[in-house]
Amino acid sequence: MISAIIPSHHPIYLQKTIDELLNNARGEVEVIAVLDGYWTKLNDDKRVRIVHLGKNRGMRGAINAGVLVSRGKYIMRIDEHCMFGDGYDTILSLQCEENWIVTAKRYFLDPVQWKVMDDQPPVEHEKLVIQGGVKFAGQRWASRDEEQKDVPISETMAMQGSMWCMHRTWWDKVIGELQTEGYGPLIQDSHEMVFKTWKAGGKLMVNKNTWFSHKHRSFSRTHNNGTKENPANCEQGYKYALDVWREYYEKEIIPRWRL
Repeated sequence: MISAIIPSHHPIYLQKTIDELLNNARGEVEVIAVLDGYWTKLNDDKRVRIVHLGKNRGMRGAINAGVLVSRGKYIMRIDEHCMFGDGYDTILSLQCEENWIVTAKRYFLDPVQWKVMDDQPPVEHEKLVIQGGVKFAGQRWASRDEEQKDVPISETMAMQGSMWCMHRTWWDKVIGELQTEGYGPLIQDSHEMVFKTWKAGGKLMVNKNTWFSHKHRSFSRTHNNGTKENPANCEQGYKYALDVWREYYEKEIIPRWRL
């Protein structure tokens, strides 16, 4: 079984995302909607579990809470505004090694019309860079796309944190939980997980046999304020991530990828 965890701070597209997960699954799935400091009514379905956080913890804390109650052999994290390809669950889980984090080909979603945006090319591989000297970020990696165009599941350096899948045992053994100290409640979660995975001998993979579509950035974000007590101080979180991981990135990761 795969546990699909949705950290939610605003219900506008949450039910649509849940419907996508349920309607496109071809195996056993449980959807865990983590309502981060608010309450909303969702359609009754025995495959859907609701975790209500009475106090807003922020996105990192909401993900941790969802993983804590998950029962699947595999866990997925999904944003609350996404579409999915048919059979996404079996494709991702059955082609996931124990020490992998796996994402999928990413398209862009127009959430108002609820359709993939045809004028936006999908994202496959992303290069991990230090953007502007101030933060870790992923950027499109066209040369890697071309190099790996005939490889259905290939290694990559970075991903958008909006969707990933891994063995629950890998989370327990390597990730543990998303750290809020230093990073704050919101940012750099995908990079934290990837660095921990590399340190433990694992890989970040992109599975092009399936896809998801994530809300385009031209539409407003909903989980971007952290918490009232602990606002998303992005500059501080970016600096913390660089302080922790920059030496490892520059001395070990860059030479490994021959960049």
